[in-house]
Amino acid sequence: MTRRIVRPDKLDLDSPGRRDYWVALEHDSIWGDHLIPLTVFVGPEARDGQGLVAFGSNHGNEYEGPVVLKHLLRQIRIEDVRGRVILIPVLNPAAFLAGTRESRLDDDVNLNRAFVDGAGVTPALGGITHRIAAFVRQQIWPRVHIVLDLHSGGDVARFAICANYHPLEDPALSAQIEDTARWFGTPAIMVYQNLTPGLLPSEAERLGKITVGTELGWGRAVNTDGVRYGRQGVLAALIRNGLLHGTIEPIGHHRDGTQRKLEMVDRDCFIPAPFAGHYEPLIDCGAAVQRGQTVGLLHDFDHIDLEPWPCVAALDGVVLAQAWAAPVPKGQHIVVVARDIT
Repeated sequence: MTRRIVRPDKLDLDSPGRRDYWVALEHDSIWGDHLIPLTVFVGPEARDGQGLVAFGSNHGNEYEGPVVLKHLLRQIRIEDVRGRVILIPVLNPAAFLAGTRESRLDDDVNLNRAFVDGAGVTPALGGITHRIAAFVRQQIWPRVHIVLDLHSGGDVARFAICANYHPLEDPALSAQIEDTARWFGTPAIMVYQNLTPGLLPSEAERLGKITVGTELGWGRAVNTDGVRYGRQGVLAALIRNGLLHGTIEPIGHHRDGTQRKLEMVDRDCFIPAPFAGHYEPLIDCGAAVQRGQTVGLLHDFDHIDLEPWPCVAALDGVVLAQAWAAPVPKGQHIVVVARDIT
């Protein structure tokens, strides 16, 4: 296999066959380029504006997505491809190299906040992270109708493993998105607030694309279940939407009918840290809790004789996520209790 280094305008995402690229975007610091790995498969039934893209490493310290897509690069055969399939195992090489959520060694921007007006176009938003957002807008969005953004908790949070999406006003698109999310087989389906500016999935949803994200692990590790669920979700989306020949059966909690649909769209779901401290969980992610129940403790070791501050659930629900690292800054959401709307 030969992986060619090309500028974005030299990509061929339309001709039949398989092509493997390093997409070169000018480096902010060294005399050189950031190289984004991209593989495209185009089958005989490909149509304009139709196809699937799957992204790994939107954040640089979340590894299940890159592992899943690296495996699929070897497993998908061009003779089985019907439509257009674009796999990008490492969307943000600047953050991936640093092993951090943001592009820490370059412009220190979070790619999943960079899909804003003027990204990669205006001088004030001309760093590598905003230029990656511009590359996605210019080269990827026009060619796909399905977007899978494979995330994990990284150093921020441990999640009950889930596929996720935002609530939408379009009932037909919502049904397609929920069905696509359920085929990952994860224990939970997360419906989450859509107020954060600059999210990649939010933009894809606004463009009318079938858009699903994930939380497949945590702690800068590779979770075996997360890899299994991630691979299943990508293949199911390809096969069930006529982009790849084959058959696929449900797995995990989708097969068993035990998936829980969990909603975190209001402030009562979140418990922020009122001071910088060290978090001690008392309940595992995925456990049911009741309003008023203490689900964790925040310790202040600068005032070691004080009682720890109790993290109290404001509603009946399920612990969807909580801080992974013990040290937490003031204001971080250290516990998320989601409503069970199964």
